Amino acid sequence: MSDLYVAAGGGGDPVGTLIAARALGGDAAGPPPIATYAWERPEVDPTATALGDGDFEGLVRETGDAGDGFAAFTPATRVRPPAGSTLPGLARDLPARLLLLDPAAGLRALARRLGSMAAAAGGRIRVVDIGGDILTHGDEPGLCSPFTDALTLAACHLTGIPTTVHVAGPGLDGEIEERTLLERLTGSEPPPPAGTRRRPPPGHWPGTLPRPPRCGPRPSTAPAAPSAPSAAPSGSPTPPRGCTPCRSRRPSATTRSRGPSSRSARQPCGPRRPSPSGSPASTGWRASAPRRPGGTRSRPPRGPLPPTGTPP
Repeated sequence: MSDLYVAAGGGGDPVGTLIAARALGGDAAGPPPIATYAWERPEVDPTATALGDGDFEGLVRETGDAGDGFAAFTPATRVRPPAGSTLPGLARDLPARLLLLDPAAGLRALARRLGSMAAAAGGRIRVVDIGGDILTHGDEPGLCSPFTDALTLAACHLTGIPTTVHVAGPGLDGEIEERTLLERLTGSEPPPPAGTRRRPPPGHWPGTLPRPPRCGPRPSTAPAAPSAPSAAPSGSPTPPRGCTPCRSRRPSATTRSRGPSSRSARQPCGPRRPSPSGSPASTGWRASAPRRPGGTRSRPPRGPLPPTGTPP
C-alpha cells in the first residue's frame, strides 16, 4: 500500500517528485508509483505536444479496481519517431514506477485514470509541482506553461480522493517569483527582498557607532568651561565661533559683501593661519594693498627701495 505521486509539470518533474516521495517516506514499501505527462521541451520532443498511449511502444497495461486501465513504463518502452521523450530512460534508471497520464481524452477521462492509479496504489494522491506554477491564477506576468498543472489539479478534484499538493523549489522554473508563491502558501512568512537583511531591534545594530554631527562642538576630554547663556534654543548644537552652519553653505546677501566681517564669517572650522606682520591680528587675513584712483590695485616694486633723497 502506497500513495500515488503525481508529477504535475511533466518533462523532468518525475526526478523532483521522486526526491519529494523519499522525503515524505513514500519509498518505504518499495518503489513509489509516479504518474506524469509525456510533455517535453522542444529540444527533446520536436512535436512539442503531450504524448499519449499511441506514441509509445512496449507500455504495460494495468487495470484498476474501477475497471479503467492505465499504462506504465518499462525499461523496454520506446517512443515512436519523430516524437521524443525522456520517460523510457527515466523508467530504466529511477527506482520508481512511472505511469503515463494522457490528456487527449479530456478532463473526466484523466480523472478516471488518476482514480484507477490511486486505487491500485491503495493510498491518497500527492501532487508534486516543481517551481510552483500550480499556485498561479493564470494572469501572472512571466507565466508560460500552467496548462498541465491546472489540468492535474482539476482532475484530482474530480476523483474525490484526498489530495495534497507539495511545491518543491518555489520559483526555480523562472516563471513566478518566490515571494509571490510563498505568500499564497498557508502559514508561511514572505522572505525579505533580495539584497536586504532583517532590521534588528532599536539599539542592537552590531558593529556600528553613533555618527557625530558635521557641525558643532567636538568631543573633548577636558571639562568644558562655563559659557554665557546663549539665545539658541535648548537641544540644538551651537556652532563654534567662525564656523558657518552646514545647512547654510550658500552665502546670504549680507555675507557676499566685501570686508573683514564677511571674511571671518566664512572661515572654516579649526585653527587660523598665522597672520603676517603688519596685518590686523583680529581677522587673520593679509592686509590689502592700496588702490589707485582708477580702481585697480597698485603693485609694489620688485627690487629694493632706493634711499630717500636719491633720484631714481
